[in-house]
Amino acid sequence: MDRFPVMMMMMVRFVKPCARSYALCRAERWPDKDHGDPQRRRYGMTATVAVALAMMMMIVVATTQLGVDAQGIAPVEWDGNETTEYYQLEMDASAEVKEREMQELRRRLAGTTLRVTTLQDWPLSYTVKINGTYIGAGVAFELLEFLMEKFNFTYELVMPEQNIVGSSNDMAGSVLQLLTNGTADMAVSFLPILADARQHIRYSTGLDEGEWIMIMVRPMESASGSGLLAPFNRDVWILILVSLLAVGPIIYGLLILRHRLTKDKEQIIYTLPHCVWFVYGALMKQGSTLSPTGDSTRILFASWWIFITILTSFYTANLTAFLTLSKFTLPINNAEDVRRKEKQFVTIRGGAIEYAIKNRDEALNALSVLVDKRLVDFTTNVNDSDTLADKVAKQNYVFVRDRPAIDHMIYADYLVRRKINPKNERVHCPYATATTPFLKRNRAFGYPPNTEWNRIFDPELLKMVEGGIVKYKLHDRLPKAEICPQNLGGTERQLKNRDLVMTYFVMVTGFVTSIVVFASELGFRYLNQRKLNEQLAQQQQQQQQQDQQPTSKKLATERISYLGKQFTTGDSPPPPYAEVFSRHQQQQQLGVLGDSERTGKLFDDGSGGLFGAGAGGANRQMINGRDYMVVREKNGLGSRLIPMRAPSAAIFHYTYAN
Repeated sequence: MDRFPVMMMMMVRFVKPCARSYALCRAERWPDKDHGDPQRRRYGMTATVAVALAMMMMIVVATTQLGVDAQGIAPVEWDGNETTEYYQLEMDASAEVKEREMQELRRRLAGTTLRVTTLQDWPLSYTVKINGTYIGAGVAFELLEFLMEKFNFTYELVMPEQNIVGSSNDMAGSVLQLLTNGTADMAVSFLPILADARQHIRYSTGLDEGEWIMIMVRPMESASGSGLLAPFNRDVWILILVSLLAVGPIIYGLLILRHRLTKDKEQIIYTLPHCVWFVYGALMKQGSTLSPTGDSTRILFASWWIFITILTSFYTANLTAFLTLSKFTLPINNAEDVRRKEKQFVTIRGGAIEYAIKNRDEALNALSVLVDKRLVDFTTNVNDSDTLADKVAKQNYVFVRDRPAIDHMIYADYLVRRKINPKNERVHCPYATATTPFLKRNRAFGYPPNTEWNRIFDPELLKMVEGGIVKYKLHDRLPKAEICPQNLGGTERQLKNRDLVMTYFVMVTGFVTSIVVFASELGFRYLNQRKLNEQLAQQQQQQQQQDQQPTSKKLATERISYLGKQFTTGDSPPPPYAEVFSRHQQQQQLGVLGDSERTGKLFDDGSGGLFGAGAGGANRQMINGRDYMVVREKNGLGSRLIPMRAPSAAIFHYTYAN
């Protein structure tokens, strides 16, 4: 009993499409609405008959639901959701109506000539002249040919006055203007889907995700650096330099502090230049003569050695890896680098890049500062090869273009250069492309706002996208391998002069610094000599004044102590040891020496004793084949060896007497 209301509702819902079918059938059979026509009674049916048929269908359905089917499978119970059933019936009816409408659109499109507009955007869309008539070419028109074959229509080109997409602020002579005013029925070109253009035109289903990338002259060296500075970045080098300048004074200060706190008399206090030289020598892995005595100072020296060992190990390993395994990187990789470095770049006038910069609701609006500074060139030249040769190669611009255009452009340039020089790969690839896209936007065909052809074309375009036809056409006539990649891994890594520039710079800097220091030393020497001459002149003048005044009190003379005797500057210096020893030998040979002299007693101590062997005198002895005088010290605690050979005696005489 609870199913009866549901059955009645289902019957009513079946009556409605039946009545609609009756109305359509009547409209097709009797367009003059003549109820008295006998053909109506022959082929048509009344509303009563339609209702009766609907009731019979409901009875059959209800009867089937009460039992099981022929295979013994129980039917699905009704879930009580009337809304689901209602929309399912509506969808069935709307699908039938929609199919009839699509058939009507196909009938109207067959044999029609559509007005098509496009852009000169090689290789995606462009025009060629055949037999005096311009026709479209490129990937976009290959897709259009699929549609033409299926729906049996033709097209005629309606080109815009300017080769631009257009926007709200740049509508004159654009593709958007032709679509908005109804001059063109369709835009067969890969138009970027921008928020501003949605206000004026209707886009088709998305064909692909367009990527605009940068192409530039290949730099001679990688952006990560080269030569000696490559293993570390700038911050690390700055910290190394700071540590090199700071550790020397720190060690010197700690030595002074320890000496003052501990009062250690055995501690050696090294000077500041010695400490600085120790730090620099340790950095260059050179030895040092400094030998600290304190444990804290030794730990400080050892810490610096450990730090230098780790630092130089990392440097050597990274330098080896850089010279063998480093990848080439560009100085500019994305739009942010262009903005930060204010790099000049060129792009197509009226393209996606221009509107993405000038429209406020786009991501590249931050680059509008470069437009104000006239660092951006929006070119109207549709020949990309000319732009590459003029702007990029000669003026060092960055060229921003969509990826298919750059891929075909690089490949064509590569083929030409390889014919000229088939061996050198760097000659084949003078340009490099950034791996990070400058801009990403979906692209599609365009329709006027009130079009109805999109209902026919969009499903077919979607099938071509999902089937991979669009992607295949975009990469057609291109090799599978990447042409002129950013990192030319095929070439062997060989050191060139630019890799050793830092080495030359260090050598030149060292020589120039040494020359400057040498010149400063000569200058200081000249100043010191001049000052010394002035002091000597003043002393001579004072001496002359004293000589002219004999009654005046003379200056005290300097007294020199030599072998226990006092000498003044006016006295004659003592004879050299060589002469004393030679006289002693001559007198000994002549037999004029006394007993004490024959036993080696030379000098008297002034108290009646002699500096002999037993009383602190001197003896002549042969040590290691050389003659020495063994002289006992005054305190009697040790002896001193005095050489008797003339050169050694002269040196000893000079050091001992002065």
